[in-house]
Amino acid sequence: MVITFLLYLKNTYLSLVLKRVIRSEKFLFVPDKDFKKNLKHILGFLPRHYKLYQLAFVHKSASQIVFNNVKVNNERLEFLGDAILDSLIAEFLFHRFPDKDEGFLTRMRSKIVNRDNLNLIAIKLGISNVVISKTANDNHRSIFGDALEALLGALYLDKGYNRTKKLVTERIIQNHINVNKLLDTETDFKSRIIEWAQKNKKTINFTNFEESDDQSHAPLFTAHLIIGDEIMGRGSGNSKKEAEQNAARQALQFIEV
Repeated sequence: MVITFLLYLKNTYLSLVLKRVIRSEKFLFVPDKDFKKNLKHILGFLPRHYKLYQLAFVHKSASQIVFNNVKVNNERLEFLGDAILDSLIAEFLFHRFPDKDEGFLTRMRSKIVNRDNLNLIAIKLGISNVVISKTANDNHRSIFGDALEALLGALYLDKGYNRTKKLVTERIIQNHINVNKLLDTETDFKSRIIEWAQKNKKTINFTNFEESDDQSHAPLFTAHLIIGDEIMGRGSGNSKKEAEQNAARQALQFIEV
């Protein structure tokens, strides 16, 4: 009964999303042969509800038309896809490393789904060829990775969990994730600086500042890492988490010299 109800909710939500997309057709470009060809290259098949997938590639900087007081862009699909990807990667790591503890699995998942890695995977898949954006991509390095997560959200709504798992396993994990290499790659600089502070009995704090890109109005975050009363690291990013990681990385370069 519960599974049937969840499937009903998913199908109902998919119907509502498609209606919104169709009624906002003036905003979205009319998919041409190149778009459909690129989409088939990314997914390995051409879906029937291609407008839902088209929405996955619309960055918020390009959401000019407001429908029922809601901007049409890929942010909601990104939120959904982010959660689904975390779940699928967690399941993969759970079976891949049966003897490892929760801390190890969490760190490995963080390495796989970090912004830089997802952005690189998205570019390799060809997502950079179909993203609609009005911002400078150099200043928003996560734009393609965000679109990848939105794409997974769209795929889940359209085809369900198992089809999404198949794509993540066969087209992302098997082709673009080198687990052995990631074992030797450090990405969680914030945890390292916290461990260092605890070991050396130091007090650390992060301060965050939010700014806005003049062209896209997208938020940009700056973080300062303060040890004692001295700023030891500065970092920026498209999220507070990314900015703090970059600040921690800079601080570690001074500390570990």
